[in-house]
Amino acid sequence: MDPISALALTLGVGWASGINLYAAIATLGVMHHMELMALPADLQIVASPVVIAAAGLMYLVEFFADKIPGVDSAWDALHTFIRIPAGAILAAQAVGDVHPALGLAAGLVGGSLAATSHFTKAGARLAINTSPEPFSNWAASLSEDAAVIGGLWLALQHPLVFLAGLVVFIALVAWLAPKLFRFLRGLFRRIAGWFGRPPGPTANPAPPIP
Repeated sequence: MDPISALALTLGVGWASGINLYAAIATLGVMHHMELMALPADLQIVASPVVIAAAGLMYLVEFFADKIPGVDSAWDALHTFIRIPAGAILAAQAVGDVHPALGLAAGLVGGSLAATSHFTKAGARLAINTSPEPFSNWAASLSEDAAVIGGLWLALQHPLVFLAGLVVFIALVAWLAPKLFRFLRGLFRRIAGWFGRPPGPTANPAPPIP
């Protein structure tokens, strides 16, 4: 695998893992198993039928959980502890048999990208969940799944196109993050206010004790 393709795959698995880890693993495994592309030796474990089946089962669970407002945010909160380390591991394996320092660097970058895409997704979902209708939630979920599958395909087949798209994604996150942070801060303050209101004055306060 040439350096550009290796870079695109390394960044791609980190980015995709933060959005939908199970779709990312299943996509990589199926594409390699069907000989649509060749993964580095250290990453070929995802093409095992057992791994593909497990990832497919978990993707099916996430597919439905991700469509239910509120449940999707709880699912994202739980997967903070799964997607980010998994993205780091997959990115480290994607560089192949290289110097350990390069593998560690790839893991750090992949984990950082996984964290970026994960928290962007989770924050956006919290914002979307303030809307009473479910259709925007379904549209966001389906768009995320399509982005993961299409993004990994681009990373493997057209790495330069994927890298250009990743630059656009990072720029979009940099522009969106402050707005999303302000929105979520206001949302959490409102929620805290609901639980932190002081009790009203009593109608007949007790006289002071002499």
